[in-house]
Amino acid sequence: MAPDRLRSKVVSAFKLRGYLLRGEATKYLTEALELVPELELEDALESVIDAVEKQPLSSNMIERYVVEAAVQECSQSVDETLEHILNIIGAFDVPHFVYNPERKKFLPLSMTSHPSPNLFGKARDKAEVFRERYTILQQLKAIETLLGSTAKIGEVIVLGMIIQMKEGKYFLEDPTGTVQLNLSKAQFHSGLYTESCFVLAEGWFEDQVFHVNAFGFPPIEPSSTTRAYYGNVNFFGGPTSTSVKASAKLKQLEEENEDTMFVLVSDVWLDQVEVLEKLHIMFSGYSSVPPTCFIFCGNFSSAPYGKNHVQSLKDSLKALADIICEYPNIHQSSRFVFVPGPEDPGPGSILPRPPLAESITNDFRQRVPFSVFTTNPCRIQYCTQEIIIFREDLVNKMCRNCVRFPSSNLDIPHHFVKTLLSQGHLTPLPLYVCPVYWAYDHTLRVYPVPDLLVIADKYDPFTIINTDCLCINPGSFPRSGFSFKVFYPSNKTVEDSKL
Repeated sequence: MAPDRLRSKVVSAFKLRGYLLRGEATKYLTEALELVPELELEDALESVIDAVEKQPLSSNMIERYVVEAAVQECSQSVDETLEHILNIIGAFDVPHFVYNPERKKFLPLSMTSHPSPNLFGKARDKAEVFRERYTILQQLKAIETLLGSTAKIGEVIVLGMIIQMKEGKYFLEDPTGTVQLNLSKAQFHSGLYTESCFVLAEGWFEDQVFHVNAFGFPPIEPSSTTRAYYGNVNFFGGPTSTSVKASAKLKQLEEENEDTMFVLVSDVWLDQVEVLEKLHIMFSGYSSVPPTCFIFCGNFSSAPYGKNHVQSLKDSLKALADIICEYPNIHQSSRFVFVPGPEDPGPGSILPRPPLAESITNDFRQRVPFSVFTTNPCRIQYCTQEIIIFREDLVNKMCRNCVRFPSSNLDIPHHFVKTLLSQGHLTPLPLYVCPVYWAYDHTLRVYPVPDLLVIADKYDPFTIINTDCLCINPGSFPRSGFSFKVFYPSNKTVEDSKL
């Protein structure tokens, strides 16, 4: 591309985002982008501007040193990605982005007025939990437009959260107000409509009551749509500064490594002799072709053992280490990821849940060095694929807390998966049912939609694809006749397995 044309493209790209370039900065950037093919120029400019916005800017006039740092970050991120083929990301390491309605983009927490997250959240953090969930989904008329009217308003659609302010009386709430609902004639589209869910309510408003004709969920936005709009922002977390989705090298690696597989097992009751015997059989079967990763979800004991629980679990992990060491191929080649369950030793049932304590896992980690004890939920990035693992008995909780139980022929797992993806959140339930650290609610987001969502639940195993997202439940290993799931990232397929 001719230098003058390239220069004007660079200047106008920055202007579109509200920035002006100093002459030196323009000159440097024009030279840096000279060798970029014309088809890739727009993406390269977007990446540079994203990297500029991450820096603490005092004004919209961009100096040369700011552009230099941005170009360096972008060129590093390409090389970085190859080193990071497999990453386990704990919940407390997930980046926190806050949506800015004026700029219509997500900003890192450090660029907003929000304080750093704290486990002991303040009242503001609790309000932000639902405000942030709302802004991710928001697209329609606000409740205040209804409350300001005395006449009947017909045929209106409102986005809001279902709450029960008085027993048996439901209301719709958004950041602008609340309105009472009349559900006597409401039709419910597919999904599990629980309190604290965000819904599209269609109906008419009269005498300060919103009469609902139909309830639906906000449409699920495919990951490709989100990324086309927000570029290569790394919402997911991990060591790379930009999203791994854009890496052609990682994509190629992913497709070439056809033997890569993840074995997913939930309710690995290590205190049960039969479970250990079945794991013996599993390792023996896989010893000639070791999986890339075994993902073991809790609970790791069949029952909480009170004051002896910790010692019992240490002994159980020792027994598992003995078995793994019998199979040198697996011991040396496979990664082991442990995600705690709701009844494993830890700080109660509040989410996100920290890893099992180091005092419990020390001996195991010394004997099995390729093991990671992580949080619940946790995230795994493999090449360009983004995987969320969540161990929670959520299906029954959501069914019990439905405003109205679904009557359609669609089975419960389909209703369940649709609800989570349309809410963009792992626990669309009241906080008294599913408590969350307020300041860490962002770690439970399902936005953008991942490639694989694993909900390890004691409910029957299922595999469902919705909006390019593969959603699976391996089921409870001992309760489901020792069944588990195997995921192959190269072609995004899941295999049902049983011992």
